Amino acid sequence: MKILCLSNTGARLCAAALVASLAAGFGVKLAQGQTLNQGYAAMQQGDFFTAFTALRRLEQAGDPEASRLLQDLFLTPSAPEVAHPVAAPRARAVPAPRQGAAPSHAPLRAPRPATRPITQDVLHRQSKGLPDPLTDQSYREVDDTLARIGHLLFFDPILSGNKDIACATCHHPRLAAGDGVSLGLGTGAQGLGEARTPEGPHAAVRRIPRNAPALWNLGARDVRTLFHDGRVEMPPDTPGRFLTPQGPLDYMALDSLLAAQAMFPVLSPEEMAGRPGDNPIADAVAAERIHGDDGAWALLAARVDGLSAYRAAFAAWRGHSAPVTMDEIANALAAFIEVEFRADKTPFDQYLREVAALSAQAGEGMRLFYGRANCASCHSGPLLSDQKFHAMGQPPIGPGKERDADGYTRDIGRAAVTLDPADAYAFRTPMLRNVLQTGPWGHAGAFADLRAFLRHHLDPVAGLAAYQPQAVLPDLGQDADDYAATRDAHQRELITSAAARAMAQRPLVILQDDEISLLISFLETLDDPVALQGRFGVPDAVPSGLDIPD
Repeated sequence: MKILCLSNTGARLCAAALVASLAAGFGVKLAQGQTLNQGYAAMQQGDFFTAFTALRRLEQAGDPEASRLLQDLFLTPSAPEVAHPVAAPRARAVPAPRQGAAPSHAPLRAPRPATRPITQDVLHRQSKGLPDPLTDQSYREVDDTLARIGHLLFFDPILSGNKDIACATCHHPRLAAGDGVSLGLGTGAQGLGEARTPEGPHAAVRRIPRNAPALWNLGARDVRTLFHDGRVEMPPDTPGRFLTPQGPLDYMALDSLLAAQAMFPVLSPEEMAGRPGDNPIADAVAAERIHGDDGAWALLAARVDGLSAYRAAFAAWRGHSAPVTMDEIANALAAFIEVEFRADKTPFDQYLREVAALSAQAGEGMRLFYGRANCASCHSGPLLSDQKFHAMGQPPIGPGKERDADGYTRDIGRAAVTLDPADAYAFRTPMLRNVLQTGPWGHAGAFADLRAFLRHHLDPVAGLAAYQPQAVLPDLGQDADDYAATRDAHQRELITSAAARAMAQRPLVILQDDEISLLISFLETLDDPVALQGRFGVPDAVPSGLDIPD
C-alpha cells in the first residue's frame, strides 16, 4: 500500500487510510499503544510518531503484518513531490514546535524517513552511509566538580590580559555557543554580538580574523582536530598526544584535546591577550614568552591562584593545596564545555536510535543529504564531519589571518599549519549539530543567509563570483573596509583556483529551490533543544568580581 497526500484534504484522507489499514491489519493490538482516535488526530496534525512507535512495538513482538505496514508506510522510497521554496530560518532562532496541520507548501506524504529497515539497522546504516548514533560512550566521563570550576572560569574575564573579556563573550550559551556575528570584537570592547562596540583605554581596532566557531560536541572522544585550520590536533598514530602551535605540550597534564585548545585563545592579541603595552600578559606574548615561570600561561595561572575562591575550589577538587596551574585551568574549561555544549538529543539522533520518525520533509532532505546532494561525503560519521580540510571558495572578508608587514591581509587556512601549498584556502569541515542556530556561516562568517550559503557550497567557483556582501559585523567605530579582500582580483583568483581543484574531485550537484528547502528541513532536525536551553546557565557572579558577559 502506498499513501500519497498532495493537499490538506489529502492529508486527512491519508490519515484515515492509515488508521483503517492499521485497524484492519492488527485491530486490538494497536490499542495497546494508542487509540485509533488519538492516532487519527495525531496524523491530522502531521504527527506520525504515534503510528511509527505502535508499528515498531508490534513488529518487535513478532507481528508480520506490522512489519509489512512499517515497510510500506514508512520505509518504501519514492520520488519527492515538488515543494515550493520556504524562507531560510533566521539564525539563532530555536524553531517552535509544529502544531496543527502540515503547511500547504510542504510535500505532504506518509513519512518515510529513510530507506532503511528497522531490523539489521547497523548493516543498513553502513550501506546507505547513515552514521551510528551518538551514545554516552561517544563522550568522556566528566568530573562534575571540575566542570563547575570551569563554568565560573568560562564566564570570568580574569583570563584576559585586560580583564575585559571572557570565553563566554564569544561563545555565549544564549547565542548558540557563538557570538552571532561574522567576525567579532575581542578585548577592548563591550557588549555581546552585533551590539558589541570598542570602548575603554585599550579599545579594539581590529576584528577577530575568523568566525567564532560554536562549541557543540567539541568534547566528543572522536574529535581529532580543532580550530578552523586544525592547528590543535591529535595525530592518529599517537593518541593522547596533542600537536599545537606551541609544540606537543607533553610537560603538561592535559586531559583532552579540548583542554589543549583552551590554552590558546588567551594568547591571541585580538581575542583575549591584548596589544603590547596593554598588560603583562600581552607583553609576554609579544616577547614570545609563553612557557616558564615568567611566561604568559604562568602569569594567568597566578592571577587565578591569587583568588581565594578558585584556589580553594581547585584544592578541594584535587584533595590537597597547591598553586593553580594553567593545565588545571584548561582541564576545567574543557570539562565545562563538554557538559554544557554536548548536543546529542536532536530529532536526527532520536531517529538513528529508532526512537522517533522524521517528518516527510526532513526525511526527503535526509535522503538528499546522504544521497544525490553528496553532503555526507564530507559531513560524515556520528559527528557529521570527516574532520578533514576542504577548499570551498569562501569569500575572504575582514582583516584575514596571515600577517605581513602591513598586518593581516589574507587567510590561507590549513596551509599556514602544514606549509603545504596543496592545503591553501582549505578549512576544517564543521560539525553540524545546532547548525541552523550558529550563523553567520563560513570560516569568516561571510554568509548570513543559509540558503545562499548552501547554494554557494554546491558550486563554490560560481558562488564566489556571484557573492553578495551579507556579513553581520559589529560597528568598529571607524572606516573598516571589510570587503577589500573580496574585491581583490588576485585573492579571488587564488581562492577560485583552490576551489576548482577541490571540486574537480567530486561531481557537480544541481539542486532546485524545493530541494534546498528539503535540505533545510533536515538540518532543522539537527537542533538539540536540551543543549540550546543550557545546563549550567549564566552564573550570577564570578570569583574575580569582574563583570560577566550577559
